[in-house]
Amino acid sequence: MEKKIKIGLIGLGTVGTGVVKVLENFDNIEIKAVAVHNINKPRAVEVKNITDDAFTLVNDPDIDIIVEVMGGCDPTLKLLETAIKNGKHIVTANKELLARHGAYLFDLANEYNKVILYEAAVAGGIPIIMPIKTTMRANNFESVAGILNGTTNYILSKMEEEGLSYEECLKKAQELGYAETNPTSDVEGYDAMYKIATLANITFHKRIDINKIYREGITKITKEDIECANELGYKIKLIGLAKRTKTDEIDVRVHPMLVKKQNMMAKINNALNAVLLKGQPIGEVVFSGPGAGEMPTASSVVGDILVLASEINMMGNILPMTRCNHSELAKQINISETENNYYISITAKNLHGIIGIIGTACGKNNINILSILQKGLSDDHRSAKVIVITEKCLEKDIQNAIKELEAIVQEDEKCIQINNLIRVME
Repeated sequence: MEKKIKIGLIGLGTVGTGVVKVLENFDNIEIKAVAVHNINKPRAVEVKNITDDAFTLVNDPDIDIIVEVMGGCDPTLKLLETAIKNGKHIVTANKELLARHGAYLFDLANEYNKVILYEAAVAGGIPIIMPIKTTMRANNFESVAGILNGTTNYILSKMEEEGLSYEECLKKAQELGYAETNPTSDVEGYDAMYKIATLANITFHKRIDINKIYREGITKITKEDIECANELGYKIKLIGLAKRTKTDEIDVRVHPMLVKKQNMMAKINNALNAVLLKGQPIGEVVFSGPGAGEMPTASSVVGDILVLASEINMMGNILPMTRCNHSELAKQINISETENNYYISITAKNLHGIIGIIGTACGKNNINILSILQKGLSDDHRSAKVIVITEKCLEKDIQNAIKELEAIVQEDEKCIQINNLIRVME
């Protein structure tokens, strides 16, 4: 008779509840115990052996797999470390833990001949980790880019569709449960940063330092930016990007980007996620679907559990293709050395020669202007909105030009104010 695989589930929130529901369909898997923060909290599912001491699970010799969907790094890191040392395989959805401590945990797992699977940690229900590690293994990837956070994609979509402000759309997202009461991790780009770090790690087979990732959220995006982008043939998306440079450095960053409407990424709206891979011999391929939520994320978690369950009684080194077998640190390029096209939103005093001043500042800093548009005067006719689109140039050159423009004064008053700077996706 096939051995029943016993798991210890740490966390019974949205994802953990989904995992319990899905596992009811599989007779060969038994949830032996569940660890939660508050054992008295009402639950949407019934479970046996519930405890508020997660260490009883990682120390239980009968448990084969620890499934961690609690999140955070403390005490999660210590729990998974203990579980691996006690001979248990790991399934996790914890993107922050992997981004911050993945190198240590993967090395530890290899040392103890254990496996860590984490399909749910990057794009929820979208299968992306296993395809990169297995069926697309033959590819030499040039880049990976993604809409990796459903909350910010929902907010930007609603700003475009309904002409609302960022603040109004954030409030709506919170009311619908797409955004937390404290939305910082989503709207400031931390969530997407953790995910692109993991994607870059497995795509380029090098370890990524998240402290060297440039990160910028969506809080400065205005409905005017959305409208101008639309007129110019673009949509604004929060993109996590990792690409190989000509000098074999890795450019990893998260920030809003103007995406051409013809691009597949521009068509990903509301809370959906997408990942775009470019490489040889495959060319371009897009994976899209629900990036979060109870059942989509549970689908990925349970998928990993079943993969391990099918192998767990095998002898030797199981699932070798899923393991981390690289240790080289990536040489990450600083954002100042990257080349991009730029959208610059400027408020300028209605004075003769202002457009010329903008052009001169760009020219002095090796920046060619692709287009420049004046979007009409203010009600008092004292200022005008100017939109500049540049050709590709260095980030450090664009920042120098902005400093020059912002330093220009007239009668002790700024003549030029930079409202927003948004990079354009290639």
